[in-house]
Amino acid sequence: MTATASPTVKSTEMSFEDFLKLEGHYEYVNGEAVEMSPISDEHNVMTMFLLRILGDYVETTGAGEVRHDPFVMRTNLDTPGRAPDVMYVAREHADRIKPTCLEGAADLVIEVVSPESRVRDRGDKYYEYEQAGVREYWIVDPDRKRAEFHVLGLDGAYEPAAVGSDGIYRSKVIEGLWIRVDWLWRRPPVLDVLREWGIIA
Repeated sequence: MTATASPTVKSTEMSFEDFLKLEGHYEYVNGEAVEMSPISDEHNVMTMFLLRILGDYVETTGAGEVRHDPFVMRTNLDTPGRAPDVMYVAREHADRIKPTCLEGAADLVIEVVSPESRVRDRGDKYYEYEQAGVREYWIVDPDRKRAEFHVLGLDGAYEPAAVGSDGIYRSKVIEGLWIRVDWLWRRPPVLDVLREWGIIA
C-alpha cells in the first residue's frame, strides 16, 4: 500500500482526553487529531522484528517495559501526543505508564521511517523527543538501509552515537543491549539473536 500524506481529521477544539477516546490511528498535534497514513509491509515487518528482540531482551533482563504504536506518549500538556513505533520505559519510570497513554518521556524511542514520514521523524519528532528528554532515539530507514542513533548530551541536545568498527551499536540506555546493525536489514531469526545475546542456549 502506498503511503500518503497524513490528513488532519478533527477540530482544534479537541481535548487530549477526548482524543484518547478516538478509535483509529492518530497522533495529537496542536489540539488536533492527525490521522496517520497506512504503513507498508516492510515498515510493519521491521517494527515487528524490533519489538520482538527488544521485548524479549527487556522481559528477560527485567530492564523495564516496551510499548508500541498506537499507544500514545505525551510528555507534558504543551507537547503533542505521539505514537512512536517502539518505546522502551525503564523499570524505574514504570509509573509513567497509564491505562491509556504514557505520561512522560520514554527512555528510548524507535521510529521506523516511511517515505511520507522522513521529514517528520527527522524534524518535528526529533526536536520534540529531544526537548522532552527521551534519552535515546533511533531512526531506522528500511528503504535506504540506514540507521541513526542519537543520545542526549549533558546540554540536553541530541548527539549522534557511533556504531562500532565491528558493526555493533551498544545502547546507552538499556544496560547490556547491543545490536548488529546489519540485523536490521537481514533480520535473522529471533532465536538466533537471543542466542548471540546469551539469553538462550
